[in-house]
Amino acid sequence: SSGINAEWPLRPGGGKLMEEMDLDELDELEDEEDERVFAEIRAKRIAEMRATASLAKYGTVMEITAPQYIQEVNKAGDGVNVVLHLYKQGIPLCALLNQHLTTLARKFPATKFIKSISTTCIPNFPDKNLPTFFIYKDGDMKTQMVGAVTFGGMNCTVDELEWKLHKVKAVTSTMERDPKEKRHIPDAMTSAIRQANYYDSESD
Repeated sequence: SSGINAEWPLRPGGGKLMEEMDLDELDELEDEEDERVFAEIRAKRIAEMRATASLAKYGTVMEITAPQYIQEVNKAGDGVNVVLHLYKQGIPLCALLNQHLTTLARKFPATKFIKSISTTCIPNFPDKNLPTFFIYKDGDMKTQMVGAVTFGGMNCTVDELEWKLHKVKAVTSTMERDPKEKRHIPDAMTSAIRQANYYDSESD
């Protein structure tokens, strides 16, 4: 054994954790790391990849009508997260969110993304409530997201929608904070710089 210390998961000289490397990167490290530890990590990584692949059933946004609702939503399966978007043609925010959902469906193929024209799915569903998201898990509705204000209107980015779905546990994102916060950072910095310049000019 090569006597692995507490820092063994890191590349020599720093870098990625071994746990985060792909198989090619792990192959490159094989000669540098303890063989037994390497074998365990490789086996774990392969198991994780197989588990992820087994969950990655979807990857697209499915369009449904009322007769398909129970089968596709309520009977989606144990442990399956379902995001249902009720929308209507001609509402710009609905069209924008459908574009975002197509991107997120590819990114999170373990989540089942579905869309349905609101009145086709639920008769007399009010347009003022659009867009609406229903979040299901294990056949039960967990969360409702209703109306344009909930999504931030037409300024809603795909990252912001990902964050909203992450917060309600519909997807598992690697994001650690609301991307909206980033928008305000340059404004705050600009304000601070202006303020600093103002005080500098006052002191001259």
